[in-house]
Amino acid sequence: MNKETKKTIINILVLFLISGLVLYFCLKDNFNETVDVLLSSNKLFILLGILMIVVYWMIRGVSMYSITKKFKSDYKYKNALRLVVETQFFHAITPFASGGQPYEIYSLKKENISISDVTNISIQNFIVYQIALVLLGVFAFITNSFLNLYSNVSLLKNLIILGFAINTFVIIALFALTFCKGLHKVVVKFIINVLSKMNVVKNKDEVIDKLEGNLSEFNVGAKKLLQDKKHFINMILINFASLIILYMTPLILLYSIGDYSSFNLVEAVVTSAYVMLIGSFVPIPGGSGGLEYAFIKFYGNFLGSSKLTAIMILWRFLTYYLGLFTGAILLALKKKGSTKQR
Repeated sequence: MNKETKKTIINILVLFLISGLVLYFCLKDNFNETVDVLLSSNKLFILLGILMIVVYWMIRGVSMYSITKKFKSDYKYKNALRLVVETQFFHAITPFASGGQPYEIYSLKKENISISDVTNISIQNFIVYQIALVLLGVFAFITNSFLNLYSNVSLLKNLIILGFAINTFVIIALFALTFCKGLHKVVVKFIINVLSKMNVVKNKDEVIDKLEGNLSEFNVGAKKLLQDKKHFINMILINFASLIILYMTPLILLYSIGDYSSFNLVEAVVTSAYVMLIGSFVPIPGGSGGLEYAFIKFYGNFLGSSKLTAIMILWRFLTYYLGLFTGAILLALKKKGSTKQR
């Protein structure tokens, strides 16, 4: 068993341990009532929720396909969709969803795309997604300034500001590294020098050269993306639409338990945007613990305990575990197919 496999197994064990603890604390006071709500739920609405997640993946697939097509003209949409779903597994089992991009690069490299182009594809896809995420955060802030939905969750409101600030900083940093010539060299040298003095980094010069090479590739990829402004805006809109679909799922799950009035579409999108902004910086695979807590606290402004817990469990399954398991199945099938071909 190699080091990466051990790390993956540890991450999965941590994930399920935390998920079990979260479920225990959520269900310990209202287990029977929550189970009754789940058992009596309308399964057609739950199926609709699953379909919405599939549509979310499909729209993300359009983004991946459109960007990759510029580098490989015969790239097929079905390959992009499969990559998006497989990537869900690596997003799910790594802190900050950090495993998704390395797998994208690895998988696209097998499509006979050069490593520099593969890096550009992954970077461009990340940029447009990140911008869409921040724009939805802006929409949520502006909308809530009028609605004032969460007056009782001041701590989480501060965490939202932190999450929004982190995601906005990432965007600003990406563009600064792209357009401020030489800035990335200064930043890399400063960070590596500090880490070297702390004995965290060895072979300082080698690490600096490697990082500068990676940032140069990022530079090229980001500039290429911005050269075609129409395509750039379209990619942001596509990712924006995918996130809207994702953020609507709690509303469909609300309908599945026979409640059609506790919150509306706008409130669902705003609340989900807040939940995801917090979840984006929880340093645990899948944001486990943090996302559930944020969901309970924010949606608790609209729902009672048993309904709230039931919807949270369904929402977590749809938006997280469904992708984890589906991605794992596709990866297993791919590995099996590769073994047979040998």
